[in-house]
Amino acid sequence: MPVEITWWGHATCTVQDGNIRVLTDPLFARRLAHLRRRRGAVPPDRARRADVVLVSHLHADHLHVPSLAALAPGTRLLVPRGAPRAVPALRRLRGLRVTEVVPGDAVRVGEVLVRVVPALHDGRRLPVGPHRSPALGYVVEGEARTYFAGDTGLFDAMAERVGPVDVALLPVGGWGPFLGEGHLDAGRAARALARLAPRMAVPVHYGTYWPIGMEAVRPHEFHGPGDEFVRLAAVVAPQVVVRKLGHGESVRLEVAR
Repeated sequence: MPVEITWWGHATCTVQDGNIRVLTDPLFARRLAHLRRRRGAVPPDRARRADVVLVSHLHADHLHVPSLAALAPGTRLLVPRGAPRAVPALRRLRGLRVTEVVPGDAVRVGEVLVRVVPALHDGRRLPVGPHRSPALGYVVEGEARTYFAGDTGLFDAMAERVGPVDVALLPVGGWGPFLGEGHLDAGRAARALARLAPRMAVPVHYGTYWPIGMEAVRPHEFHGPGDEFVRLAAVVAPQVVVRKLGHGESVRLEVAR
């Protein structure tokens, strides 16, 4: 049975593995503080259907409370340990089944196992608040093994901690003209791809949101990371199939086990 990946923009993806729908870092806003969605429509209602939702860290473009509030009652939600304490509004979403996790945890959701893996990123709820929660990645193991990196920098033990995967959803950019520490740009994402060696990769976390009034500031950082990742991946990891998706587009991986 094929595994289907749909990219809705930024870090929001649906992974359909067998009968289980997994949603990552849902962000359904047209505007978030100083950021405006510049490419792709706001995801449609069907994007909000999921059996389990994975939140990688507490930054507002990844843990977006209004988007989580739009999920169906009873949806399973995995968040970094300490998230409800650091983000009090999360505690008011009483219709969701919230589970706090840390690297090394594994959560069974129907036919899939969700493994929690580390990420190299600042997990605080910025701009204020102590560092109470880790940044996470996840590996969804079912018909395929799909790695959602969240936000992360490149770290030495990445391949070891993530393990063998079939699909890698890798961030290749950001939402502003400069990337800070703890991020992958197209070059570092290509190096991560060479280490992970999946069958397929999908670049995410670029070309969706941009600061209002800064359209003319380093526009290549908005438009270019996906194509740059494709180019560099072909050099350092030519055995990996890279699928650059448009917003709302899907790709299938045929799995024979």
